[in-house]
Amino acid sequence: MTRVDEIDTPALVIDVRRMDANIARMAARMAEAGVALRPHFKTSKMIEVARRQLEAGAVGFTCATAAEVAALLDAGIADVFWANATATLAKARAAAEFNRRGRVAVGLDSVELAEPLGAAAREAGTTVPVLVEVDTGLRRTGVLPDRLEELVREVLVVPGLAFEGVYMHEGQLAGLRGEREELRAAGRDAAAVLVAAAESLRAAGIPVAVVSVGSTPGWDSAPFVPGVTEARPGTYVFGDANQLRLGSCALDDCAITVRTTVVSTPRAGELVVDAGIKAMSSDRSNRGDTLGLPLAGDALDVGLEFSRGYEEHGVLAGPGAASARVGEAIRVLPNHACGVVNMWSSVHVVDDGEVVGIWSPVARH
Repeated sequence: MTRVDEIDTPALVIDVRRMDANIARMAARMAEAGVALRPHFKTSKMIEVARRQLEAGAVGFTCATAAEVAALLDAGIADVFWANATATLAKARAAAEFNRRGRVAVGLDSVELAEPLGAAAREAGTTVPVLVEVDTGLRRTGVLPDRLEELVREVLVVPGLAFEGVYMHEGQLAGLRGEREELRAAGRDAAAVLVAAAESLRAAGIPVAVVSVGSTPGWDSAPFVPGVTEARPGTYVFGDANQLRLGSCALDDCAITVRTTVVSTPRAGELVVDAGIKAMSSDRSNRGDTLGLPLAGDALDVGLEFSRGYEEHGVLAGPGAASARVGEAIRVLPNHACGVVNMWSSVHVVDDGEVVGIWSPVARH
């Protein structure tokens, strides 16, 4: 059997024991909260991971793209929330057709999205469940709470659609730089806005079945606000350097690394590895401008900083470079697991230092 130190580089590596522990832990916490767990599939993009999440108690998945939805349906996983705008005719028709194969709810934030989606559903002879997105602070997409009732009433009269509830993405938490309790307070505040919005609809006589929150930074806050029915974290399954910095996970929880090799030591205080932005992705740190965190065993390597990257080369700098040798292997915790997985066509799955499988991400855009 192949050992991890025999893998050619660069390589994306998943520690399956850590991943399984992350899956079990999140499932248990959401069950404790009485909240349905609908993980975001864009993090793993691997059916093998999705099946483990379902076995642990997930009710279904959240997706970002039509290709992700199709991949899950092809695998027989038929309860999906497509949390992205079906703003083109092709996407509206895809959503309608998907509902021939399973329950595929769609997120929207305007009647301009609702009407063509309803028309596509009528043309296909299906009904598309919809959730309306509420902006609770991210300032990306979503309707402001004071316009929610107006929009929902417009959606309710569109034939072919079935309004189910409201959702948010509290992504603003990822940009906070305070202590963990500050993030928790922000997560609770965002969820409270969403719950209040749902209650305002109910007070106006509009049933709301689903109140859905979603982010890994907010996993230990937003889902625990009374009135929330569903949580949609994604990155928790692997962890990454950005989540580590936010306090969303511990270093021992991080299951994803890029294995790379020193290819040059051209200058004092720097070394060059064979993992650049096509291995690490170009996602920068949420606490600086590095491309990932080098590791020394099971700890952070404080002597090296992943300072810059080219397509196939990465440059690490610091006092630790003085002892580096060409051919030496280095492990790096990537900044953003979702972006990194999307860069790779195959992933080495490792258990106790041995390669136990090679999995292939699907729907890579």
